[in-house]
Amino acid sequence: MYPCCTRRRFLAQSAAATGAVALGSRPLLAAPVPLGDKPAEMTIARWTGAKDPAPAQIKEIAVKLTEQAIAGLGGLKRFVKQQDVVWVKPNIAWDRTPELAANTNPDVVATIVRLCLEAGAKTVKVGDNPCNTAKLTYENSGIAAAARDAGAKVVFLDTTRFRKVDIKGEQVKLLPLYPEIIEADLVINVPVVKHHVLAKATLCMKNYMGVMDDRQKFHQDIAACVADLTRYMQPRLCIVDAVRALMAHGPRGGKLEDVKTLLTVAAGVDIVALDAFGAELMGKQPQEIGTIVAGEKAGLGKADYRRSALRELSVS
Repeated sequence: MYPCCTRRRFLAQSAAATGAVALGSRPLLAAPVPLGDKPAEMTIARWTGAKDPAPAQIKEIAVKLTEQAIAGLGGLKRFVKQQDVVWVKPNIAWDRTPELAANTNPDVVATIVRLCLEAGAKTVKVGDNPCNTAKLTYENSGIAAAARDAGAKVVFLDTTRFRKVDIKGEQVKLLPLYPEIIEADLVINVPVVKHHVLAKATLCMKNYMGVMDDRQKFHQDIAACVADLTRYMQPRLCIVDAVRALMAHGPRGGKLEDVKTLLTVAAGVDIVALDAFGAELMGKQPQEIGTIVAGEKAGLGKADYRRSALRELSVS
């Protein structure tokens, strides 16, 4: 059995923000908490430039949004120490092109890789445990090429290397996890906003399922199991890709009519708040999403992201 205490977990610190339950797409009376000298707990970068950008422009917009969302938190030097080994964990689960929004936007991933290296990371690794064949998902998502070009080491997860870890969860105890991920100095969780037929939404918390094997055991009580895994991972930084969002027929997708171009990237230290914002982008209220409810109940964060130290950015 793999030891439950790793270097990454020793270094990781709980960073849940404060707040109460968000109200989905309804207007909120409460204003964001004034930042003052406090570092932002969450940033939302929205494109306010030209409408209906061409595909080539979306690439440039994704880079700008990611840069601004991270800068709004204080930059990656807030999280990355000199000579750190960083694992960037996108969603690379499906054999789909970027336009279909079943995987994380490759330009968001590449920008994070570049900024990690600029912040002093020794190595940046990118990888996921996909549902479709890894060779196809990595290539056709565009993530492998974009990450390599940015200087990352792209890792295909070796199925023989998963090791059982006692995560001491309430619903699930032993999980086969990938050692190279959980031993990294920093794991940056980078999901795409998308629909999921079972969980209703795939966002930050559920994206951690890509660090494990044997997903079937989660399907009995996916919300509680995801909360257990999230608690073990001790999230420090999540970056939400909503450049494009898959609004229906997820998690696999496959139809352009199910994709909405939102041109938004959010980043923060409260994984529940970020998931609540992602739910709002999908036109749902946080209490509709079981993983958000379970995460808040487990003390992993607060769903009312507008009561956190929030910085909203217009990018053009």
